[in-house]
Parts: sequence; C-alpha cells; structure tokens
Amino acid sequence: MKNSFTTYFNQTGDSYKTRIRGIGQYGLLIAFALICLALSLSTSTFLTVQNLMIILTQVSINALLAFGVTFVIIAGGIDLSIGSMVAVTGVVAASFAHQDTYPVAVPISMGLLAGLLFGAFNGFIITRSKVPPFIVTLGTMTIGRGLALIVSKGRPISNLSDSFNFIGGGKILGIPTLIIILIVLFIVCSIVLKRTVLGRYIYAVGGNEQAAKASGIQLNKVKMVVYTLCGGLAALAGILLTSRITTGQPNAGTGFELDAIAAAIIGGTSTSGGTGTMTGTLLGALLIGVISNGLDLLNVTSYYQQVVMGVIIIGAVVLDSMNHTNND
Repeated sequence: MKNSFTTYFNQTGDSYKTRIRGIGQYGLLIAFALICLALSLSTSTFLTVQNLMIILTQVSINALLAFGVTFVIIAGGIDLSIGSMVAVTGVVAASFAHQDTYPVAVPISMGLLAGLLFGAFNGFIITRSKVPPFIVTLGTMTIGRGLALIVSKGRPISNLSDSFNFIGGGKILGIPTLIIILIVLFIVCSIVLKRTVLGRYIYAVGGNEQAAKASGIQLNKVKMVVYTLCGGLAALAGILLTSRITTGQPNAGTGFELDAIAAAIIGGTSTSGGTGTMTGTLLGALLIGVISNGLDLLNVTSYYQQVVMGVIIIGAVVLDSMNHTNND
C-alpha cells in the first residue's frame, strides 16, 4: 500500500512539473494572443496594417539588442553597457556619414567595428579579471557614455547623407528596411544559437561551467565570442537608430539595456543561464511593443506603462524561478 501511495504522488508530481514546463513554453504565446485580442476589441486602429508596421518598426531596435543580450545571458553573463554602445556606435557612424565624402559602407563598417571592439573589451575584462559581468559592464556603460560625448564633442551630429538615412528610414517593396533587417537577423541568430557548435557551447557554459570545462570547452573563448556578438548587434542597433532619426545623438540609447534584458527574460531566457531561445526573445520584444502601443492608443500615460512593464518582468522571473524549482 505504501508503495502505491509513493508511486501515485511521484506520478502526480511529475505531471505537475510537466504542466509548469508547458506554461513556461506556451504561456507567453497565449498571453501575447490574448493581449492582441483585447486591444483589437478595445480600439479599432490596433489591427490595421499601418499600426502593425509601426509596432514592428518600433520593436526592431529593442529586438536586435535583445538578441545580443540573449547570447550573453544564456552563457551565464549580463551586459548593462549595450545602451551606451548604441550611443557610441551611432555617433561614430554619423561622423563618417554626415558628408557625401565616404560611401555608405564606410560609416556602417566603422560603427560595427566600434561595437565589436567594445563588446570584445567587455569580454576580455570579464574573462581575465574574473570580476562579475554586472560590475564590469556597469563600468563600461559609464565609459561608453563618456566616449559618445567625446566623439561627438557633446553635440548631435546632423546633415547625414541620404544613402545612410535610407538604412533605417527607407522601404523596400513597401516594407520598412528595419523590419526586413529584423527578420534577417532573427533567422541568423536563431541558426547560430540552435544549429551551430558555438550555440551548443553557449548553452553548455551557461548550464554548468564546470561540466563544460571538463568536456573540453574553452570557457573564456566562448564568453569572448558572446560579448563580441552582443557588441556587434548593439552596434547595428545604434547605426539603425541613428539612420532612422537622421542624427547621431550622444545621449541615445538611455535605458535601452533594461528594455532589451526585459525582452529576453520575458521571452523565457533564464537569469541562471543555460536556457533561452531567440523565438522567445522576439516574442518578449513584441509583447513589450504591443503593450506600449496599445496603451498609447488607449491614451494611457507613460507612467502607468512603466508600472505595467515592471509587473510583467517580475512575473516572468517568478515563472522562471518556478520552472527551475520544479526541474530540480
């Protein structure tokens, strides 16, 4: 009889864990669909093609940053400097794009190079000093702000070339270039994370560093790569933002790191490392964008929007904690 009860409770517990994991996997998609349904019933302008294009365009910058930080968080790290990278790379690109002296490839290349070097610097300090990533990137966040002001001399850089402005503000076959770039980068990042050896190494390092090291994975190299990737994606976001607003702003990207991290966490990327997907991160970014857009359409002030986002982030972390507890 005792064995029967033990078997019953074990089966019940396993069933409960399965349901919790199911909520973690599909809860975001269900919540996203319900919120879209509620907003479509609340305002007639939400489901229009024009408004949906606006949402995707607004989400694109945050989503690119979130893709980069997803790599980092899955590997067990964090990057608080991506907002500053947006500013630095934006003014660097604008410095080479405000005249027609250079072809458009030059400002893009210089901006990307600045971001890759910034990300590599983060990775180098973290792997060599063993200082927690939170502290290192908090410091480089301040460094980045200073560099953006130095490069721009504290002033916006304007009069950018039309070819450069087209990158973030143009359309191809009626589709905004930002949306096209978002789709392409989502596919590329998903392939890297799920279909390559590097992706498997990233999951392994974030899941259990000691086990990854014992299996022959070079931890420092993997961390260097993820921080460099994050810097590259932040650079692309900075270039696109500068192109979209047609000005290199040294104070651009303020608070962007919080939105990007929030999108990754809401999308199911575990703060403990070793878990996450680009699909989830994209859904997280879309959820943030949809809620923000919907509240704007309903004339809700930005103060309440911040409260709503905070509640959503806390809820996502609580669900992540429940998943880990039940998996253990």
